[in-house]
Amino acid sequence: MGSVKTTIEIPDPVFRRAKSFAAAHGLTLKQFFTEAIEARIRERSKSAKETDSDPPWMKAVGGLTHLKDENRRILQIIEQECERIDPEGWK
Repeated sequence: MGSVKTTIEIPDPVFRRAKSFAAAHGLTLKQFFTEAIEARIRERSKSAKETDSDPPWMKAVGGLTHLKDENRRILQIIEQECERIDPEGWK
């Protein structure tokens, strides 16, 4: 596998924390940044796949990222309650 050299700007405090974290875990900065970027890509890819499996109503009104977990919790409660409905009681 090849590699590419590039230049990026990272705020000093973030760079110092990254360098300290990498050293504490026996990683080079290259290893640390590579693992961090790969993890972020996996996280975003997983999140995109989950969004594709959401019910249509959630895509329309549940698009706010910070509410996603709460929407899932509410959906689970709704589904559980619907399972408890006695169809005979609706006749």
